[in-house]
Amino acid sequence: MGPTEIAARAQRIADEVESVILGKRETVERAVIVLLCNGHILLEDVPGVGKTMLSKALAKSIGGEFRRIQFTPDLLPADITGSSIFNQKTMEFQFRRGPVFGNIVLADEINRATPKTQAALLEAMEERQVTSDGVTRPLPDPFFIIATQNNVELTGTYPLPEAQLDRFFAKLSLGYPDKAVEADILKSQQVVHPIGAVKQVVALDELKEMMLGVREIFVHESVRDYIVEIVSATRRSNQIMLGASPRGSLLLMRAAQGHAAYDGSEFARPDDVKAMAAAVLSHRIIPRADLRSRGVEVDELIEDIVSTVRAPIPVA
Repeated sequence: MGPTEIAARAQRIADEVESVILGKRETVERAVIVLLCNGHILLEDVPGVGKTMLSKALAKSIGGEFRRIQFTPDLLPADITGSSIFNQKTMEFQFRRGPVFGNIVLADEINRATPKTQAALLEAMEERQVTSDGVTRPLPDPFFIIATQNNVELTGTYPLPEAQLDRFFAKLSLGYPDKAVEADILKSQQVVHPIGAVKQVVALDELKEMMLGVREIFVHESVRDYIVEIVSATRRSNQIMLGASPRGSLLLMRAAQGHAAYDGSEFARPDDVKAMAAAVLSHRIIPRADLRSRGVEVDELIEDIVSTVRAPIPVA
């Protein structure tokens, strides 16, 4: 599938999602791009801004089997992956699949579960499979995890370990709407919630073709070098304790391909890299402890780093 077709279908998904998430077109587009790249999304923001609704709208617009896991402190790994149940009729153990066996899995309030339970998702996110009782079972294809967490609640939460954060393709946030948009939200939800009107606009087979098409987007050597230089700069910065890993470089290249495809371009440009850098890298670095106390956001650090790295001249 060519970039023009990918762009048309991707923008239909974004239009459908935006009918529920008003006034946040850029975040919606970023989320669609991550799905085109076959990546997992971490939605982090204050309560009540529409993180769960964004997840549901994305799921409905692309169809497939939707599963939801409400993360709580007493959730066990087997509640996610599944477990073997003894069947008295057959006198054998039978594996009962957990809710992770779906095309789109909403991990709601993921940081409320214990580290042991959070770790149950590591294999699923990285290898698209689940191992239980010594047996490895593949997950449905495609497979996406859309996780949500609140960034202001500390009581009863467990911060995600760096190894798990690194497996999320991108971290996105919605933020508060402006006054006019908030008034429109009140009007749109006065009688019924618009989530019920969201339609499937892309079939799963089409989505898989779109993901394959994104991989075919041309990336010039100079753009690859540009990506590596940006990621390397996060490791050299005196404001960052831990820089991004090589996985960050790889996923930033994929994100640039996805952004280019969303725009209908046949090749990735430096502007595509710049547009996706904060979403892909912000959760992969650890800033100095004193920066947060001064109100410096991680996204700002990434943007400052990108601004200091010389971009190559776009190649047609």
